Amino acid sequence: MAEGFRYQQLEAWLLQGIADRRWRQGERLPSIRTLCREQAVSKATVQHALQRLEARGLVEARPKAGYFVAPQPVAVQQPLARARIEAPRPVTASDLLLDIMGRSAAFDLLPDHQGGEIPPGIVALNRSIGRSLRRQSGDDFQYYDQPAGDNGLREQLALHVSRRGWKVDPDQLCVTSGCQHALFLALMACCRRGDVVAVESPGFYGVMQLIEQLDLQIVEVPASSDKGMDIDALEEVLQRWEVTACVVSPAFATPSGAMMPDTAKKRLLDLAEQYDLAVIEDDIYADTAFEAVPDPLKALDADNRVILCSSFSKCLSRDLRLGWVSGARWHARILHLKLVTQLASSRYLQQGVADFMEDGSFAAHLRRQRNQLRERRDRLLALLQAWPEVVRASDPRGGLAVWVELPEHVDTLAIYSDALEQGVVITPGPLFSASGQFRNCLRISFAHPWEKARVGALNRLPALLFGS
Repeated sequence: MAEGFRYQQLEAWLLQGIADRRWRQGERLPSIRTLCREQAVSKATVQHALQRLEARGLVEARPKAGYFVAPQPVAVQQPLARARIEAPRPVTASDLLLDIMGRSAAFDLLPDHQGGEIPPGIVALNRSIGRSLRRQSGDDFQYYDQPAGDNGLREQLALHVSRRGWKVDPDQLCVTSGCQHALFLALMACCRRGDVVAVESPGFYGVMQLIEQLDLQIVEVPASSDKGMDIDALEEVLQRWEVTACVVSPAFATPSGAMMPDTAKKRLLDLAEQYDLAVIEDDIYADTAFEAVPDPLKALDADNRVILCSSFSKCLSRDLRLGWVSGARWHARILHLKLVTQLASSRYLQQGVADFMEDGSFAAHLRRQRNQLRERRDRLLALLQAWPEVVRASDPRGGLAVWVELPEHVDTLAIYSDALEQGVVITPGPLFSASGQFRNCLRISFAHPWEKARVGALNRLPALLFGS
């Protein structure tokens, strides 16, 4: 057959291999050299066939890595469950949450499962930290770091967020022991005992723990799985009760991965000015964006009301325990509270991470991670669509998890112990509500590879959930 038709034959052969799942979504296709040799065709023929498949969105080229089967969008129905607006109340942390955290299972169905290689980004990070430690000299080890944190790290953080449309001076940043510590400082700085704090519902259980410890009250504001906090509902809450602060995650809120539209961000800031609110922005998931990283709410903050909190735990390593906060009009008080609650952060860790950012390793790590997370999300959604009963699931564009809504008769709390007996740790929906709502919902993470063991764990859940 003429050479002009050989690319069509090769294209059809590759298509059949993808359809037969010889190569699964996210897997690497044979190299151009291998295809030339095994199919007895020229390099130009192989490139033409691959480019045609790429144009159809079926494969994707990755620099210096080759061609991969492109993740295909999965048609999912969005969750419909909506939180009830109820009067402010104190918070009582769930013993179940403490059990899950004790098992290190917040983002893994199989926390005891070990496997896989150390990611290249973590290898480079460890080298940077090691070099920083070796550079310590003289009496450095005898001195505490300044309360605001290492200036070099704050400069790198300022440069990093400037690429997202937020120009900030390093002196407006304070290094913390993770995002949870940053949120704790923010709430302490702007609230007093008994004050009411508005939160997304479903929302981050870590914030509820902090509210409990600070003896504050909580009011839940309904949030959708695609657009986040309902600003109309927030306005209703503000009209009914006196609220001191609002904690919100505009970029890929947990548990749903929702992203707040710019119009909603602007309305939120208008309400904050009208009702004299402190807005605490949990920005921890922004750098996991699969596509363009959204600008933070803080970039729109003309009234100095937004306290931005973030860390490296979701985009780099949970072991670092390094976060940061920009405290707006409460920044001086936050610096004082940092001194009281932590005194200082590790110098060599900060300097190592600053070097890791400065030499481009952090940016390279994020590029690799975003591709991996997108592929893992797609695999999870495909697996969920194969369950015997219809489930609704969020379709996030970033973050580490999807929010799964099951039929109304399912009680995820009731099956927690049964799942444990099968070696699977689930994260039931009521953990994401101070009032115990969302009993028929689950958060399922795609932070880890869908290896055979995790797929098996996920596929054991339908029998427990649906009794089939």
